[in-house]
Amino acid sequence: MANHFSALKRARQTEKRTARNRANTSQMRSALRIMRESLEKGDKAAAAQTYRQTVSALDKAIQKGVLHENTVSRYKSRLSARLNALK
Repeated sequence: MANHFSALKRARQTEKRTARNRANTSQMRSALRIMRESLEKGDKAAAAQTYRQTVSALDKAIQKGVLHENTVSRYKSRLSARLNALK
């Protein structure tokens, strides 16, 4: 364990940031999982509603620094293609 005051403070900050980053990542993954499940059910109206919520969660992930903008763009593109493929 750290001995200096500054090292103790850094350890506390790291714990807080790790918890925050974990929470943000978990919310994003949950949104993606819910979207995939709604696509598997095949209900286009429900999937479209879920898509909007998922896009919002992904955009928030960019703001929080969880994912890169290009990665989110790729996710949104693939999800919208799957959504449009539903009959």
